[in-house]
Amino acid sequence: MSPSGRPWPLSLMFLLGMGMASERINCPSRCSCQYLDVNCTGQQLQEFPAAIPLDTRQLILAANNISYLPAVELSFLADLVYLDCRKNLLGDDLDFTFIGVAKLVYLDLSFNNLTQVTFSTFSHLLSLVVLKMSDNPNLVTIEKDAFANNTWLRHLDVSRTGLTFLDTSTVRDLPNLRFLGLSDNLWHCNCSFLDFITWMTESNVHFPDADNITCYTPEGLHALKMPAVEAQLHFNCLTQLYKRDYIFLCLIGFCIFFAGTVAAWLAGVCAVIYKVHTSKGEEGRGEAEEDT
Repeated sequence: MSPSGRPWPLSLMFLLGMGMASERINCPSRCSCQYLDVNCTGQQLQEFPAAIPLDTRQLILAANNISYLPAVELSFLADLVYLDCRKNLLGDDLDFTFIGVAKLVYLDLSFNNLTQVTFSTFSHLLSLVVLKMSDNPNLVTIEKDAFANNTWLRHLDVSRTGLTFLDTSTVRDLPNLRFLGLSDNLWHCNCSFLDFITWMTESNVHFPDADNITCYTPEGLHALKMPAVEAQLHFNCLTQLYKRDYIFLCLIGFCIFFAGTVAAWLAGVCAVIYKVHTSKGEEGRGEAEEDT
């Protein structure tokens, strides 16, 4: 009934019913849908859900058993801006997975089995602002140019992974970066890592849980906090030589000595040959003069 007491037109009631039925039909099984949001949290899903409404803006797939994100199905969600995939089984190769969701602003891949991040992993996410990859214990490699196209990135979390090294340019060249999670990783604080630690002390980026950003190796720097270890690394790398450096210098000296000795021997041999040759020439000329 309408507010005036008149019955609703049948056509209007039919359209409303069709709209409600359509909303129920378009929502994936075991997921809840509300306006532009789809929530499939904790449903023990083994695969990426089917029949997701194409106008979805927020998709939450947290706490499932999904091991693969199909690039084709994701590309249908061209308006997606928020994707939460934490606590799944995603791993191995994610290159080109997000090629069709260029509007994505928020991406959570924490608590998965990621192993590496290459340039092709997130290169199409030009609007990405928040990227969470913490608690991926098998994540051991982030390529130097992995975030080259993600210039809007403000929040990056790679805490509690298997990382031992991160190239300075990977994060230094992100002009909008304000938050960088690095805690509880297996950082190898050698001379190659000195540049990164120096950048940490000079940047305006916030490092949460700073007390747990420590060196894992070498043994002499184990558990020392970064970037406080910078002074020790400066001393070790810029004023002292390691055992391998002494061995290298000794090898260089030996090579120079050996090359000099060989050169001197060759010069001596050449001089003797020349002397013998010239003396024979003089003797030959002397005999010729006597004959005449």
